[in-house]
Amino acid sequence: MTGAPVLDAARARRVKLVCFDVDGVLTDGGILLGDAAGQRVELKQYDIQDGLGIVMLRQAGILTAIVTGRESVSVALRAQELQVDDCVQDNQARKVKALLTLLDKHRLGWDEVAFVGDDLPDLGVLRRVGLPVAVGNATAEARAAAAVQLTRTGGRGAVREFCEVLLRARGEWDTQVERYVASRSEVA
Repeated sequence: MTGAPVLDAARARRVKLVCFDVDGVLTDGGILLGDAAGQRVELKQYDIQDGLGIVMLRQAGILTAIVTGRESVSVALRAQELQVDDCVQDNQARKVKALLTLLDKHRLGWDEVAFVGDDLPDLGVLRRVGLPVAVGNATAEARAAAAVQLTRTGGRGAVREFCEVLLRARGEWDTQVERYVASRSEVA
């Protein structure tokens, strides 16, 4: 990964839970709103390689969560598809409160959490977690709060970039790639 950030191995190994914002991180921030038979419809576009990165984290035994300040059926469907451990959708964007609940549930400390964010609603969490991460198109405030600044933008490979950076720093990337390939190469 040319130009990707490098992460300290000890810091990477402390991470037990990786949380992702949605709009601007798992997506490019665009929202398609419409009406279908009198029902509000909201669509989002996700990057398939980002999703595989999350699968690789889970495969490595790292907990994953989606924490977003909007409620959307699309997010629930994507969380279910990726089998993330937790999905918190709070239309009041109380992300610190959401993370406190997750910390309690999983018996973790702030220093064991990475959070990937992009904008002002993420600042409270970015300022507390052990590994704050900003996507390439994050606001100046989010980038200033981040220990890791990604080169890729939200919805365009930033999540995959972080997953690979984290797993490489832990010395697990190659093993997880081979494990994934083997699981998809069975013939029977």
